Amino acid sequence: MANLKHIGRMINNKRKVIVAYRTLPNDPEHCLVVQTENLDADMHDSLIRLVESSAGQEAYEFAEAMSRDRVPDGRIMLSALHATGKLTKLRTDEVEMTPNTATAVPLNELNITIAESRGVSISDLSIQPDRPQAEPTAEEVPNEPVVESSTADSPLTDDELAAQYRSQADAMFKEAKRLREQAEELSPTKKKTATKKTTESA
Repeated sequence: MANLKHIGRMINNKRKVIVAYRTLPNDPEHCLVVQTENLDADMHDSLIRLVESSAGQEAYEFAEAMSRDRVPDGRIMLSALHATGKLTKLRTDEVEMTPNTATAVPLNELNITIAESRGVSISDLSIQPDRPQAEPTAEEVPNEPVVESSTADSPLTDDELAAQYRSQADAMFKEAKRLREQAEELSPTKKKTATKKTTESA
């Protein structure tokens, strides 16, 4: 049975969600999700296709893949979901990850396990593409009772989405810089010297 990242459900009503961000900058107790049943057919199909793709599965946070993919009408998926109010901010203890039909792992516990395995705090988990991308298996997460919460869903504000964009842009800049440094180590750039052509006078 193949496991798929980023797929989960709300604990209180079992509604399926795709987790865009497992934690938020300066707010590790909240995540950002898309409730799949609230989408129209085209958006739903595009979202599921992306999450099942190699690009979706390789993404550290699924929002990174959504920011590079487009929906059928040509809009960037992440922006389109935000513009239509489909991004929902939830507490991490209100969501459980379901990588397959036989597994349910509370997101707050998964975040703790990932943080401990990397030797960082939960606050440091937000958009860290320069760190190893492998997530712990379901067997590595402790099976503790999940406390259901009645906290109301809240849509992501423009300021919160802007913070996500800035965090992602910073991460991409650092990753690009790191890759350039690695490329230079493998094969230093050869500076081209311009040759001046002189013409002889008759």
